[in-house]
Amino acid sequence: MRTLVPKALRRGDIIGLISPSSHCAYPDRIELAVTYLEKCGYKVRPSDHLNRIDTDPTIADEEKLHDLHTMFSDSDVKAIVCLRGGAGASRLLKKIDYRLIAANPKILIGYSDITALSLAVFSQTGLISFSGPMLTTELHGPTPYTEEHFWGMLTSPLYAMSIHNHTGHHVTCIRKGVAEGRLIGGNLSVLSSMVGTPYLPPFEEVLLFLEDINEPAYRIDRMLSHLGNAGLLSDSRGILFGQFSHEPGENPDDARLEKIFNYYRAHTSEDVPVMRGLSYGHIRNLMTIPVGARFCMEVSESSFTLRTTEPVVAE
Repeated sequence: MRTLVPKALRRGDIIGLISPSSHCAYPDRIELAVTYLEKCGYKVRPSDHLNRIDTDPTIADEEKLHDLHTMFSDSDVKAIVCLRGGAGASRLLKKIDYRLIAANPKILIGYSDITALSLAVFSQTGLISFSGPMLTTELHGPTPYTEEHFWGMLTSPLYAMSIHNHTGHHVTCIRKGVAEGRLIGGNLSVLSSMVGTPYLPPFEEVLLFLEDINEPAYRIDRMLSHLGNAGLLSDSRGILFGQFSHEPGENPDDARLEKIFNYYRAHTSEDVPVMRGLSYGHIRNLMTIPVGARFCMEVSESSFTLRTTEPVVAE
């Protein structure tokens, strides 16, 4: 597959805003995020139907597709940032104009439900996108760690030469080793629902990264079992489990999760490194991950490194 690398962002560039998944019930967060992006030196262009609510999925899909295609066809827009996750992005996959996207490669960023969009775009066009902060989930008030990764990844071809975990996220070595491959992954619930569709990229030479939120251990077990039965775990060259978080007051069931992750290690080859604790997920200190880019991961009992082997943005 030919990889398309988007151009790096530069101050003064226009950032387009779209909402291919759910709407946000807190519109003040949109204003705060726009102000933040403008203070960072960028111009902002909201899409025509940003944060629109329509309970008719046919109408909603038409509006979302219109906004997505408009932003990719607009040569003045250099990056596209999603509003939030939620639900709805997977409905768009069969109707997206992938030729338009391939002809106008640019930065696309979002995570959670946007996993469907990122994986589909890469599988159909080879365009590297970014699984990371969104307008109303992080960018209305990002932490220093989230800021550093967001701007570093999108503006500097050299930044991805060494990605570091947040100091508050402990890395657990499930199996040590070194591996190289394409970073493919995102939200486990969304990714597992794409198995068997043409929109999930091939899993040869893949470093699989996964996260989820508010999913009990038995459901995580079921979804990982689905990936294992589909042969996707055995095809992976490395596995990076991110943060499987819960809302305050919920029982995270970490002890059972640890056993589940250890169990699925056996579904991979003996030389496949597996780790847990990546600074990625529905968390405040969020890493930005280039979907489809080639990386090298190294895991030992005492250390973890993740670095690119090719540029993720072009000069």
